[in-house]
Amino acid sequence: MAVNEEHRMLQDLVAKFVDRELIPLEPAVLKREASGGKLGLSDEEKAPLLAKCKELGLWGLDSPEEFGGANLPVEALALVNEELGRTAVPFIFPPDSPNLHMMMQVASPFQKERYLEPYARGEALSCIAISEPGAGGDPAGMTTRAVQDGDDWVINGRKIWVSNVPQSDFIILMARTGEGKRQEGVTAFIVEKGAPGFIIEREIQMIGGRRTYELVFEDLRVPSRQVLGQIGQGYAPMQLRLNVRRIEMAAKLIGMSRRAMQMMIEHVKQRVTFGQKLADRQAIQWWIADGATKMHACRLMTHTAARTLDAGGDVRGEASMIKVYSTEMAQEILDNAMQAFGAMGMTKELPLQVMANQIRVMRIYEGPSEVHRMSLARRIMKEGI
Repeated sequence: MAVNEEHRMLQDLVAKFVDRELIPLEPAVLKREASGGKLGLSDEEKAPLLAKCKELGLWGLDSPEEFGGANLPVEALALVNEELGRTAVPFIFPPDSPNLHMMMQVASPFQKERYLEPYARGEALSCIAISEPGAGGDPAGMTTRAVQDGDDWVINGRKIWVSNVPQSDFIILMARTGEGKRQEGVTAFIVEKGAPGFIIEREIQMIGGRRTYELVFEDLRVPSRQVLGQIGQGYAPMQLRLNVRRIEMAAKLIGMSRRAMQMMIEHVKQRVTFGQKLADRQAIQWWIADGATKMHACRLMTHTAARTLDAGGDVRGEASMIKVYSTEMAQEILDNAMQAFGAMGMTKELPLQVMANQIRVMRIYEGPSEVHRMSLARRIMKEGI
């Protein structure tokens, strides 16, 4: 797979950052998680990492140049996320790019100055609220509604499974403003932290150390200038955001799989059972061969989709394919690695259990595998293969 030389150099830089700065923090992070704490970095651990990012230029990688960013394409970010996936330490280079891409596409001049610029500079955080109780991955079930009242919109409804809410400075809220059954009539709004009527109902602890939130909106009043994009046309920019996210997820899953494979290979070369090294057993050899083959295929799929998206192409079908394939590939590889380690693979001392649980969650969020398969089948039967 041919990769731009500058992008390859970036990947090497990120790989060194992961090896030197993040992986050494894993024991402390895993110990806190095993003791019931959050899977994450403390402020004391995070501050020097962010300083190092700025020093190395690992900041605003896909932000617009006008905001001090490097304006890198999605394919370059796939290489970055593959390396970040190799560690159980949760860390991203600011900002979180999927929301960035959505805002870059449709933000008004006011929104660019007030929200996009500080966000692109890594000085503000954001999240997005799409899913609703009882609706899940089906936009036809979205019931959160925004009704225009003079120069404002009044929003009522409920969202669930929203990540990063407490630390976010603003939220992108998807709400129905029309009567369309699926894409039609969905509008995006920017809602600032602390807005009256914006209620964090509860925190929901997930497997893999994740935490999501259920939100309630009670007569939340939002000025018209907070409409992100066109009224009733919020689905398309949201889809772009989802496509970017799915490509980045696939890249991260490749990184997780690489780490698991490397750990397994090192272990089976040393571990002897019944007078024979595990590395000499056919079952283990097939796990390694099949895993490497699937990782190669996933990487090709991911980078092909990234290049198409960077060129302005439609990757909805490809994004669904790699979302399903990458999660199932990584789950198989992580499970085999844990099996190869035996009882040690079941402990919370290794990063494998955290990664395996994170992968299990990934099969649900950004669209469950079953929904993607259903969508793909409909598209293929309509358009052909």
